[in-house]
Amino acid sequence: MVQWATRADRDAIQNEMPWEERDLPRTMYQFLTRARDSYGTSKALSFQLLSGPGAPAQTLTWRQFHEKATQAANLFRALGVGENDTVAYLLPNCNETAITLIGGMVAGIVNPVNPLLDAEQIAALLRETGARVVVTLRAFPKTDIAQKVAEALTMAPGVETVLEVDLLRYLSGPKSWIVPLVRPKNPVSHKARVLDFNRELARQDTTLAFADSEGDRVGAYFHTGGTTGMPKVAQHLYSGMIYNGWLGATILYREGDNVMCPLPLFHVFATHVIFMAMIASGAHMVMPTPAGYRGEGVFDNFWKLIERWKIDFIIAVPTAISALMQRPVDADISSVKTAFSGSAPLPLELFRRFEKACGVKIIEGYGLTEATCLVACNPVDGEQKVGSVGIPFPYTDVRILECDADGNVRREMGTDEVGEICVSNPGVYPGHTYTEEAKNRGLFADGRYLRTGDLGRIDADGFLWITGRAKDLIIRGGHNIDPAEIEEALARHPAVAFAGAIGQPDAHAGELPCAYVELVEGAHASEDELLAFARENIHERAAHPKYLEILPELPKTAVGKVFKPALRKMAITRVYDAALGAAGLEVHVAEVTDDRKRGLVARLAPRGGAEDAVVNAALGAFTRPWEWA
Repeated sequence: MVQWATRADRDAIQNEMPWEERDLPRTMYQFLTRARDSYGTSKALSFQLLSGPGAPAQTLTWRQFHEKATQAANLFRALGVGENDTVAYLLPNCNETAITLIGGMVAGIVNPVNPLLDAEQIAALLRETGARVVVTLRAFPKTDIAQKVAEALTMAPGVETVLEVDLLRYLSGPKSWIVPLVRPKNPVSHKARVLDFNRELARQDTTLAFADSEGDRVGAYFHTGGTTGMPKVAQHLYSGMIYNGWLGATILYREGDNVMCPLPLFHVFATHVIFMAMIASGAHMVMPTPAGYRGEGVFDNFWKLIERWKIDFIIAVPTAISALMQRPVDADISSVKTAFSGSAPLPLELFRRFEKACGVKIIEGYGLTEATCLVACNPVDGEQKVGSVGIPFPYTDVRILECDADGNVRREMGTDEVGEICVSNPGVYPGHTYTEEAKNRGLFADGRYLRTGDLGRIDADGFLWITGRAKDLIIRGGHNIDPAEIEEALARHPAVAFAGAIGQPDAHAGELPCAYVELVEGAHASEDELLAFARENIHERAAHPKYLEILPELPKTAVGKVFKPALRKMAITRVYDAALGAAGLEVHVAEVTDDRKRGLVARLAPRGGAEDAVVNAALGAFTRPWEWA
C-alpha cells in the first residue's frame, strides 16, 4: 500500500509509469489465479445465513474459491456458454453468488440482475443480454425470487438452462428440518431445463478445461439503477474491473484485512469496488445474511458482528448509516479502521453522528456503473473535506464541462465553477458503454470523456464536489434549484433520518419544491414543524418546500439511494387528483407510468363520460402528460 493523503500522492502513483505498462493480469482468470498463488490459504469470503453473532458461517480460502470459480466456468462452458454468451444470475448474497460472478465472466459474460425487479423487467434484461444460462435461487421461505424468475423465463425463451442454488445447505439443526416442510412451491411453466447448481458444480474439474481468453474483453453486463421502465445495460471490460481491484489493493487493503460488506452482489459497489479489491489484495469479505443490510436482525446485531469478525473496514450507504445510528454501539469495535460510504451523498449531520458514536471516520467516494464504478475518493491518510467526494483516483481524468446534446464541448469550467462531471479512466469504455448503440450517442464529451449527468465542481485543492444531478434539478419558473440544498437542510433536524426533495408539478411555475421525509425511529416531528425548520435553514427563498410529507419509510433502491421516481409519481398523483377534484371531475389518477419517450405519464380512470377537452382544461397547464388508463 502507498500513502493516499493529497493530490500530490495521487500524482506520484500515476507518474510511476503509464497504466498500460503496469504488471497486471489481462484476463479475469489470470487475476484470480494470481490471488490463489499469492494468498492461497488466507480467507477469501465468508457468508452466514442468519444474522446472529454466533450463527454458523461458511468460509472459503482463496485456493478454495479459485477451485470453485474454475468449476463454475467449466460448467458454464459445458452448457454452451462461449466468450460472447451470457450467464445471468438472480441471487441474494451467498458464496455461490461470488462463484457465479467470477466463473461467469471467465466462461462468457456475466450479467448480475437485481432480483427486486419485477418479472417483466427481469425478462426484458434476459432478452436484452441474450442470456443462455440463469443461476437463481431454489424456492425458499421469505423470498419470492424463484417464483419471479420462473415467471420471467416464460417471457425469455432464449434461456436454455436454469441452475438453482438451495440455501438449505447453510442451515443446521431444527431449522434445516423445517424448511422442506414449508418451502414454497415453484410451478415451472417455462421450457428451460432446471439443474441443481452445487450438484453440477461438483462434477466439474478444478482446472480450467478450455483455453482462457487471449486478452481484454467484455466480461460483464451491469444494468443501471431504477425500477421503472427498461434499465440501460452497461458493458464492463476485464481491464476496468481489474483497475477497480488494483485501486483498492494499492491504497487501502492488504492480505488479512476483514471487510464487512452487506451490499448486494448485483451492484458494482459490492462486486467491483469491494470484491475485485479483495482479489487484488488478498483481503477477506464478510457477507451477513442473503439480504445484507436488509436482512432480518442485521442492524440489531451489526456491532456484535463487527466484533465477531474483527472487521477492519465497514462498507455502507447513507441509509444504512442512518439505521445504525438509531442503535447503540453494544460491542467492541476497536478493530475498525475506516468506514466507507457511497451510492448517494452523505448528509453532514449523519457524518457527525457516526463519528461521534463510533470514533471512526467515514470516507466518502464517488463512482458510477457506466465507468465500471470508481472515480474519486476522499484521502484515507490525510485531511478530508466532508461533503466532497475527494480526489480523483490515479489514471482518472475528471473534467467539469459544458457540452451540447451531441457531446461537443462548449467550454471547460474554471475552479469552483459548476458544470457536468465528465470522466476518462481505465473503467470507461468510450463509444461502447451501453449495449444499445443508440444510447451511446452524445454520451461522450469529445468522444473520450464519459458524461455522467452529475453536476459538480473541482476546488483549488483538486477535490471533487457533487452539487446535484442534471435531471434532478427542480426548475421553478426557469430558476434552477438543487434538491441537495433542501435535503441537507432537513437532515440537520434531529428527528429526520432521510429527506428526498423533488419538483412537484405546478400550473404556473412548472415545478415547485416538494419534500418527503423519513423520521428517525422513535422520533416525533410534525410536518408543519419541519416546514418551518426548512424555511429557517434554507437561505434561498425559492427553494423553500411548498409541500412536505412524512412517510413511514422513503422508497429506496437496493443500495440505499432515495428512489426519486417513486416520489415524483406520488407528487403527480396528489397534484393531479387535486386539480381534477377542483374541476368537479369524478376522475382520478389510477397510476403513473414511465414511458420511454414521454417520461412520467399520468393514467386516469374511470373514463366514464368525461370528455378529453374537460380533462385538458383541468390538467393542460401541467407539463406532465396524461392518458386514459
